[in-house]
Amino acid sequence: MLPQNKFQEVIFTFVMAFVMVYAMICYNISLNVGGMQNFVFLAAFKEMLIMWPVAIVLELLFVGKLAQILAFRFVTPGKDPMIMMILAISAMSVCLMCPLMSLVATILFKNAGSQFVAVWLQTTALNFPMALCWQIFFAGPLVRNVFGFFVKTFSKKNK
Repeated sequence: MLPQNKFQEVIFTFVMAFVMVYAMICYNISLNVGGMQNFVFLAAFKEMLIMWPVAIVLELLFVGKLAQILAFRFVTPGKDPMIMMILAISAMSVCLMCPLMSLVATILFKNAGSQFVAVWLQTTALNFPMALCWQIFFAGPLVRNVFGFFVKTFSKKNK
């Protein structure tokens, strides 16, 4: 289920940003230390304090609307199947968010110095496949289903 009003959009964004940012931080820490280790799951929460709000602000102010505009170049609301709409918007969101969030991570955590552009491009290139797969196959379906469950539950209680 997708958000139907501004309040739902904000709640959906908070939850989706949390799931995406947490997974991507775990992924990046794992890359930095040579593989997944148990400490990564807790260490990620330190970066979440910065990266989660950044993702929320970017999504609500800029990326969400632009991702829809770009997606609607490929799909037509009301004409194409809903799954195609969801996949198009999700893919465009990743195409926009991945370079932006990689930029923020490069500035805050990479100490790139004079190699800034190269480090940012490498970070984006390493993050993109993970972000796209995580969004399409895991985070997107999980958050939409959980969100839909709570919207249906609360709408029944309000009637």
